[in-house]
Amino acid sequence: MADHDRRGAITRIGAVDIAWESFGDPDHPAILLIAGLGTQMIRWTVPFCRALAARGWRVIRFDNRDTGCSTHLDHCPPPDMGAVIGALGAGQQPDLPYTLHDMAGDALGLLDALGIGRAHVVGRSMGGMIAQILASDHGHRVRSLTSIMSGTGNPAVAGPAPDVLALLLGPAPDPAIDPEGFLAHGLAFARRIAGTGRPFDAAACRALLLDELRRGRARGGTARQLAAMIAAGDRRRRLAGITVPSLVIHGSDDPLIPPAAGRDTAAAIPGATLLDIEGMGHDLPPWVHDRVVAAIDGVASGA
Repeated sequence: MADHDRRGAITRIGAVDIAWESFGDPDHPAILLIAGLGTQMIRWTVPFCRALAARGWRVIRFDNRDTGCSTHLDHCPPPDMGAVIGALGAGQQPDLPYTLHDMAGDALGLLDALGIGRAHVVGRSMGGMIAQILASDHGHRVRSLTSIMSGTGNPAVAGPAPDVLALLLGPAPDPAIDPEGFLAHGLAFARRIAGTGRPFDAAACRALLLDELRRGRARGGTARQLAAMIAAGDRRRRLAGITVPSLVIHGSDDPLIPPAAGRDTAAAIPGATLLDIEGMGHDLPPWVHDRVVAAIDGVASGA
């Protein structure tokens, strides 16, 4: 697909600017791709987006608030995770810069700005949680739901492996002071959450991390998004009301959001289909693209 089939901009949505790109014919039905915790829209790679667009879709990817070229809320200090968890344990709503519902509002605002009444919504990890909120709370705007390597917030489902959680929460070196240390930290985390289906591609991962650095890094953005995830709570009751065709994709080797979370998600959404990909971890490497693209196309085509 030629470069003229790719277009993008930065659009004001409420109080934030959202950077986005679109692939394919703008008159085709839309698939909205939502990125995960602390990552940017470029994790939905150009080949992946173009493969979906080639099947007859308009594919839209965007930077969530606090990532990439969208608004960075650097003026908001990173939340105290202990205080967030303590407030939730006491049955109180913690004071946060924003919630996953606010982030879902950004996605809806982008659809409004692009003149899209309803879209097929696809989210990965945290983006899957945002996609679930869109499908459960704004079902009239969603044609189909695909939740990838995500969960419901069910407290009974096992969480990340302890060493993975330590890597996620551990402080990364400041890239302005120690760029190689920052890259090494990011590579170590990416290697740990990658699956066993193919050898880990360190060169490709390093290039992606550098691209994200060049596009922009919000100070404390990942922590603010993580607090929004934690505060979102258990969504199973809401997910039970989803009526659109739904697909859940999960990797058998995911150590960050384990496979049980994918099974729990599929069980919570009426009629959902579960696709388990052997050897896939908490990422979408090129070797799974054909299968994932075909699955998304399948559920969207049937909606």
